[in-house]
Amino acid sequence: MSAVEERLAALGHTVPEVVPPVAAYVPALQQGELVYTSGQLPMVDGALAGTGKVGEGEGLVDPDEAKRLAGLCALNAIAAVKSLVGDLDKVTRVVKVVGFVASDPSFTGQPGVINGASELLGEAFGDAGIHARSAVGVAVLPLDTPVEVEITVAVSA
Repeated sequence: MSAVEERLAALGHTVPEVVPPVAAYVPALQQGELVYTSGQLPMVDGALAGTGKVGEGEGLVDPDEAKRLAGLCALNAIAAVKSLVGDLDKVTRVVKVVGFVASDPSFTGQPGVINGASELLGEAFGDAGIHARSAVGVAVLPLDTPVEVEITVAVSA
């Protein structure tokens, strides 16, 4: 077990099996020292952990719940990276995180939601988990998921 997986286990997380693609793409692709993941959804055991738009009010996904779901997206992104590199200790830097939040028109807290992914990556990779990031509000995401996260990491040979 890698040190990254040990840190995640101490937090109560297990790196899942990579989520199979739902369309014509691969979960991750390596080009040189960079690994790019496709957008990862908050899937748990093959099922989406939540649906809907994020915001304040009845019928909307609470921002704290969306933040938790963003962490699940990051965990699935870690699984996609592991599927290519094998040993997560080869990750030398989380370079970039891009998070999408299916947002109610009045919701402007996208950065707080995507903190769920950023915080999990920081806990997993330590200083190497510090990254650049975008948090984007969108009208709708695949399968009506509230959040989607993609990451780019640098790896050693």
